[in-house]
Amino acid sequence: MKVYSGDRTIDGVKVTVDGAPLDPSVNVMEFSKNGFEWSYEGPEPRQLALAILVDHLGDKAAAMDAVESFMRAIVANFGNEWEMTSDDIDLALTALDGKAVA
Repeated sequence: MKVYSGDRTIDGVKVTVDGAPLDPSVNVMEFSKNGFEWSYEGPEPRQLALAILVDHLGDKAAAMDAVESFMRAIVANFGNEWEMTSDDIDLALTALDGKAVA
């Protein structure tokens, strides 16, 4: 099971998966040139949502389909420090499945 975590440090934001830097997945879609952010809705949190989903799902199309709802429901609500496991992501995606995306 993978562990995704994020922290705001004096040097900026740090996002890892199992301790290694998370690939921003700009090869799939570049929402922001400014890297990752969270705790609000916008291009940087959308980039983080995409990166988490691409890494977790291993399916670029499925990640793109879920990115908006995952960003709004999950990433926009992260605190300064956060951690999610693969199981947490699966639960979140299951809960979001079938909900209308505004």
